[in-house]
Amino acid sequence: MENGHIEELDATDPEFRRLHDEHRHHEERLQMLAAKARLSEDEELEEKRLKKEKLALKDRMEAIRLRHEGVAH
Repeated sequence: MENGHIEELDATDPEFRRLHDEHRHHEERLQMLAAKARLSEDEELEEKRLKKEKLALKDRMEAIRLRHEGVAH
């Protein structure tokens, strides 16, 4: 997704903005986990969950982007 589209959708679509914020929080937490030398079992489970959720968020954001593009054309 292009930054211009993301910025525009952040400004105009509350659902997209919420999903984007959640996606960003997941990425930040995953970076924190990646910086650790070793993960506990709970952290490994959290990492897997966050990756799945982050992918689902990205898919939902892409669907919104495509819906907006369809309206724009």
